[in-house]
Amino acid sequence: MKYYSTNNADYKVDLKEAVIKGLAPDQGLYMPEKIPVLPADFFDRLPGLSFREMGYEIIGSLFSDDLSQQQINSLVDHTLTFDAPLVQVEEGVYSLELFHGPTLAFKDFGARFCSKLMSMLQDKRDLKVLVATSGDTGSAVANGFFGVDGVEVIILYPSGKVSKLQEKQFTTLGGNIRAIEVAGVFDDCQKMVKQAFLDPDLNSKMLLTSANSINVARWIPQCLYYFYAYSRLPKKERELVFSVPSGNFGNLAAGILAERMGLPISYFVAATNINKVVPDYLQGENFMAKPSLQTISNSMDVGNPSNFYRLLALFGNDESQLKEKVKGYFYTDDMTRQAMLKVKNQTGYTMDPHGAVAYLGLKDFMGAQPAPCTGIFLETAHPGKFRNVVEDTLSIRLDLPDRLQAFMEKEKKVDKMENDYLEFKKYLLSI
Repeated sequence: MKYYSTNNADYKVDLKEAVIKGLAPDQGLYMPEKIPVLPADFFDRLPGLSFREMGYEIIGSLFSDDLSQQQINSLVDHTLTFDAPLVQVEEGVYSLELFHGPTLAFKDFGARFCSKLMSMLQDKRDLKVLVATSGDTGSAVANGFFGVDGVEVIILYPSGKVSKLQEKQFTTLGGNIRAIEVAGVFDDCQKMVKQAFLDPDLNSKMLLTSANSINVARWIPQCLYYFYAYSRLPKKERELVFSVPSGNFGNLAAGILAERMGLPISYFVAATNINKVVPDYLQGENFMAKPSLQTISNSMDVGNPSNFYRLLALFGNDESQLKEKVKGYFYTDDMTRQAMLKVKNQTGYTMDPHGAVAYLGLKDFMGAQPAPCTGIFLETAHPGKFRNVVEDTLSIRLDLPDRLQAFMEKEKKVDKMENDYLEFKKYLLSI
């Protein structure tokens, strides 16, 4: 299997280069040159398969050209060590809970897969993994790569714009994990990381890679839980729609990958906060990056989503196909809080702010359909990770899981930096 750049379909590399380099030299994101369609009998068997069993076949269909079955099984076993329960919230509306991993966020799936695959593929040279985070990516990658030999992780995050709990999860580990608090927004952090990858002087002196969702090894495994959610639906007669809380859009692109592989998903909802460049595009405006704005759903505070070009690539760069399959909605903080409170009062279910945005998008989409459909919204983080917002909105006290409470009691270790690429480069050369 070769992997092509979203900026040039003729530029192709092997799996090792796509994973270890992360970003193509032309700043494009890597995509598999062909997307396998799984056989009909696989979907017939899905309800009887465990999460890992379906993982072996799905990952095998994508990676069997490059990895042995033993390696594929090892990758899946390392990744899928926790469940992703499908919970009915209302009639025909389900929450896919993706927060049962080590850092209680959906990014645990991709981070664990990525760290294991990198350790399989890398040479004996030391790797420096650069990560920009708006919240959960930092904690998932830090914990996924913590203690991995030959890998040093450098995490850039915007000062004051991630929750205290998220911050503690990636600033307290030490060891091979470094954290840099940047005076700026997430897009500034992401820009600095991309500049580093494209700096020939820096790359001649060290081996750099990414564990953001721009890396194909972080992105692809996220397709697994879409198959799993479908397999656990009690009834499958109606059209199925997934609503995805979206920031950098890797999660949504992974769902579309699953659909391209044959999973019968009729529609996707791209649900965002007021950082709405993709919903605006889906409503007919030109795609145009904008400065990100701070919200209570901070993991989605992204004004220039990298994976937008993966969305297009999955539809052969046919905008009309993309807009037919994916519908965009956006919501304010007040609307998000109102949804959290309404669902808690009416059903007893507690949503975090990101899940609440996805719930709102799902309900608005379903309400506009002429026929009933089944809806799944993604709950991407444990409510405890946004404890202040959830407790204030719902007037309740949340008990933090023990593993989250343990992070809160540790000491933060960070380096502070201005939004200045040359300062960042000097830092990298000094470590």
